[in-house]
Amino acid sequence: MNIAIIGASGYVGSALLAEALARGHAVTALVSNPSRLSPSEGLRVVQADAQSPDGLAARLSGHEAVISAFSGHAQEDVLGYYLSGMRSIIAATKAAGVPRLLVVGGAGGLEVAPGVQLLDTPQFPAQWKATAEGARQALALLRDETVLDWTVLAPSAHLEPGERTGVFRLGRDQLLVDQGGASHVSLADYAVAMIDELERPAHSRTRFTVGY
Repeated sequence: MNIAIIGASGYVGSALLAEALARGHAVTALVSNPSRLSPSEGLRVVQADAQSPDGLAARLSGHEAVISAFSGHAQEDVLGYYLSGMRSIIAATKAAGVPRLLVVGGAGGLEVAPGVQLLDTPQFPAQWKATAEGARQALALLRDETVLDWTVLAPSAHLEPGERTGVFRLGRDQLLVDQGGASHVSLADYAVAMIDELERPAHSRTRFTVGY
């Protein structure tokens, strides 16, 4: 499949890129700094500004799907930067005529009790609140979207480097926890779940989550 990954050199994006290439997909990596990625078979690296919908649309044209690993957590205005970027990505994907948009979501918007989201609990880390709120508001933007076939994949509470096991659970709007009460998934297994969804769509126009 011919796909574009926005933010392919980032923490999550690099794992998605590795998994997609390992499965033989042709990937255009859209990044702000192309020098961060090394040449690889099946990979085309293109400089792009996620905040520029017209320029981004030109780079997305001709792809079968877009995966957004766009993030604003390194910016001063994390929430504002992320939301403006997501609006740009949605507009550019539509303008380019790409039918599918898969988005890296956040665990903060998942429920830990009926009507209670993780982000709104006292124990949610303060340093990640703006990022989590951005993901929550981006999901609301997508739910209002009437053209794109979109999917959001939210990780578990802890998304950390680890083994690619290929063994995990999928859920919808509730935070997944293991038998010990921990909510976690490896970065590699998160990427497996996302590329599985790319290849075998099962969550059209909805959010789902992955965890152990």
